[in-house]
Amino acid sequence: MTKVIFERLGCGERGFTLIELLVAVTILGALAGVAIPHFGKFIGHGETEATETELHNIKTAVTALMADQNINLLDAGAYPITTSDMDDITLNGVPLSDYMTGLNADGTVKSGTTYSFTQEGQVSVPQ
Repeated sequence: MTKVIFERLGCGERGFTLIELLVAVTILGALAGVAIPHFGKFIGHGETEATETELHNIKTAVTALMADQNINLLDAGAYPITTSDMDDITLNGVPLSDYMTGLNADGTVKSGTTYSFTQEGQVSVPQ
C-alpha cells in the first residue's frame, strides 16, 4: 500500500540518470576550456600593471624625498644604481623606504622587480 502511495507522489525516483550526468559534465568541461586560457592572460596583465604602479610610486617617493631635503641629487655613489632594495637609495642619510608603504620588512619591493636610479632621481625599469 505505501509503495503505491509513494509512486503516485513521485517519491520513488532517486538520483540522476546517466544522460543527465554526462550532459552536466560536458557543460562544465566546455566552460573550463573557455575560462582557463583567459585566466592565465589576466594573471600576466596583473603582474605588468603591478610593476607599472610600483614604478610610479617609487618615482613619487623619490620626488618627495628630494623636495623634503631641498636637494636635487641623491647621495654620492656609483650611479646608476640597479636595486630592488629601497634602503639602498638615500638622501642626506634618509632612505627612500621611509617615503614608501607596501614594502617587504627588509625594504625590498613586493614584486621583486629591480629598478635603475640615476643621481638626478630618474627611475626606470632596466630592460
